[in-house]
Amino acid sequence: MSSPNPAITPELVAAHGLKPDEYQRILDLIGREPSFTELGIFSAMWNEHCSYKSSKKWLRTLPTKGPRVIHGPGENAGVVDIGDGDCVVFKMESHNHPSYIEPYQGAATGVGGILRDVFTMGARPIAAMNALRFGEPEHPKTRHLVAGVVAGVGGYGNAFGVPVVGGEVNFDARYNGNILVNAFAAGLAKTDAIFLSEAKGVGLPVVYLGAKTGRDGVGGATMASAEFDEKIDEKRPTVQVGDPFTEKCLLEACLELMASGAVIAIQDMGAAGLTCSAVEMGAKGDLGIELELDKVPVREERMSAYEMMLSESQERMLMVLRPEKEAEAEAIFRKWGLDFAVVGHTTDDLRFRILHKGETKADLPIKELGDQAPEYDRPWVEPNRPAPLSVDRVPEADVADALIKLIGSPDLSSRRWVYEQYDTLIQGNSLQRPGGDAGVVRVEGHPTKALAFASDVNPRYCEADPFEGGKQAVAECWRNLTATGAEPLAATDNLNFGNPERPEIMGQLVMAVKGICEACKALDFPIVSGNVSLYNETNGRGILPTPTIGGVGLIPDWRKTARIAFAGEGDAILFFGAPAAYGGHLGQSAYLRIIHGREEGPPPPVHLTHEKKVGDFVRTLIREGATTAVHDCSDGGFAVALAEMAMASGIGAAIDAPAGVSPVAAFFGEDQGRYVVTVEAGRAENIMDRAADARVPVQRIGITGGAELKLGEARAIPIADLKAAHEGWFPRFMDN
Repeated sequence: MSSPNPAITPELVAAHGLKPDEYQRILDLIGREPSFTELGIFSAMWNEHCSYKSSKKWLRTLPTKGPRVIHGPGENAGVVDIGDGDCVVFKMESHNHPSYIEPYQGAATGVGGILRDVFTMGARPIAAMNALRFGEPEHPKTRHLVAGVVAGVGGYGNAFGVPVVGGEVNFDARYNGNILVNAFAAGLAKTDAIFLSEAKGVGLPVVYLGAKTGRDGVGGATMASAEFDEKIDEKRPTVQVGDPFTEKCLLEACLELMASGAVIAIQDMGAAGLTCSAVEMGAKGDLGIELELDKVPVREERMSAYEMMLSESQERMLMVLRPEKEAEAEAIFRKWGLDFAVVGHTTDDLRFRILHKGETKADLPIKELGDQAPEYDRPWVEPNRPAPLSVDRVPEADVADALIKLIGSPDLSSRRWVYEQYDTLIQGNSLQRPGGDAGVVRVEGHPTKALAFASDVNPRYCEADPFEGGKQAVAECWRNLTATGAEPLAATDNLNFGNPERPEIMGQLVMAVKGICEACKALDFPIVSGNVSLYNETNGRGILPTPTIGGVGLIPDWRKTARIAFAGEGDAILFFGAPAAYGGHLGQSAYLRIIHGREEGPPPPVHLTHEKKVGDFVRTLIREGATTAVHDCSDGGFAVALAEMAMASGIGAAIDAPAGVSPVAAFFGEDQGRYVVTVEAGRAENIMDRAADARVPVQRIGITGGAELKLGEARAIPIADLKAAHEGWFPRFMDN
């Protein structure tokens, strides 16, 4: 594309990710052939990453309202009331394709982008998480990708100054050619000082703020809306380059400017850069926007209008400003060493007009670009559910040996190697480090209030049964928040799937959304923000369906928050939510996959009424100060949960042998809605009586103490041996 105005050919249209019928729609809308810049603008606004054209129909079915919800989907991030005039602002976004191409910058700019989504709304970021999925450890690229992504997340977040409080890291061959990097951020704001992206008023200045525009990331959103193939290295220039120190200055300048009363509307320049931010601001406010690109600060020579409009250079904002505050606003940004330029104005004609070097490079209808982009009802087929797993098909194994192998496996081993590269304590408000059920952060300025954060999904459950897998992702996130004593407030989703033009992949998306919807309604856990990432495929091989759920919970008194570590010797161990036996569901379990190399059967069903009743009861106990440790059961079942509690404390436990069920099924089954809770021995009987009155299943199953974990009749395992297995895998893998 050396010519600034190449001929618009079918090949050029296809290279911009537009289908022939979409291009015909463009011709019908504007009544003429688009210019090269206009084609780029349509490509940016109508791609999957920006328009959600394949998922919009199904996203509308999600519950998005609740008594605490201030702003749901549609803004840069969701906003939820936490009382006392404060609110939490949060969202999760994907940066999958860029992170596979260039792992350090892809992950770093994913962190930068999600932080901007939060502070664009007037919130100071207080916590970050990341959910990472890599290919099989044996794949030649996996170690390189892990090292680059983790360094990128830490390099940006640490320099910016936000603690990483939790997240996920998993491995599977299905991510060999398309890793997932999902970044979450949350911030605090005042409920009466939330800033939105909707422009208001005609003839007002449109102001460019932050860093200069370069050629990095041109076409990034379009690249993220297509599959990979063997020409993947050619896409490297579409990856953005980040500078966390500039972003930190941008944060402080924006918050200072917001406090001055100068801001009418503000939008960060993320996917599709200047194009998307300007169109969204104008379209939401039923206004036109005219931009003069000669006034845009640039750091490269001879940039074309096309390049400037599609650049995804980082650390940039677009703002509609009160004219009388212009000088004050400019002074603030100059003080922070940032660019400030009036690059256009709002109009009343609903046109998106781009001027460059005395020429009109684009003149398009702004509503059709923005909130009236194409929307598809793609064909889908409901996935086949696996046959039930018969008991006689489950091989036995030595319980102690199996537990050591599970906790030392790639998926269940300690993530300490990862999170120790992140600053988890900066700002001084972190109350729990990664490794527990949820991250917990004090609400600064309040004597006792804290927020909890968790991120969850089991992609193998979702492939076996997307409906139950979607439910389980929500339920486990809700459960992890509850296990700290938090009231789950709301969630954000990051829906990662393959090519939606394949009916079987679209069916995974549809059924997962249906499951998420049912669980969010039953658990009073609305979705207030999110992201959809499709076309996660390489040469036709799709990822596991991965609808990640990030959740936020409120803790009224952090002095009574629960942790997973056993608190002392002689505490009674109670098991809440389990059937008469400890459990038994081994379909799609970590035990079956890791110990025997088999992925069979349906995932565990999620009984939402049971889930809520048990969780509410456990949360009540935590808030009363009646518990000494709490941990939910998930991957690896009851045995892995107990091992994690023992390793976190160095204190052992003796667990009664299960009655009437095989030890393997009891200890490694992944039945849902279960919590391991320790209490002072003298309180156990009263708590069990209360549970019986509330019809919450509970069993007294053992006692804490010693330096070994003894599961029923299995041999006792020294805690030191558990720790060695648990802590060893990741450092060995990365040092090879």
